[in-house]
Amino acid sequence: MIRHTVTFRLKHPPGSSAERDFLQAACALASLPGVERFECLRQTSSKNNFTFGLSMEFADAAAYAGYCDHPDHTAFVQQRWIPEVADFLELDYEAHHPCQTLTP
Repeated sequence: MIRHTVTFRLKHPPGSSAERDFLQAACALASLPGVERFECLRQTSSKNNFTFGLSMEFADAAAYAGYCDHPDHTAFVQQRWIPEVADFLELDYEAHHPCQTLTP
């Protein structure tokens, strides 16, 4: 399983129709093949300058690669993400279980 996450800040004013339109377009990515457990998140911490996050899971690396290469995803990145996102941080995780190897 791969969990793909990105936290970001938009160029749009908070609460604007442009902000809502961008987030709705981002949520359409949930319908792409291989995407599981998609979430659009609002940042609540004051520890960073990001405002929103997207999180989704993929069964394996092939499903994630298929998503990354999907024409709808690449179009979203080119047409919406690059022009409208001011800053972001992307993190991708695979399950890691070091605690299972520890014994009390």
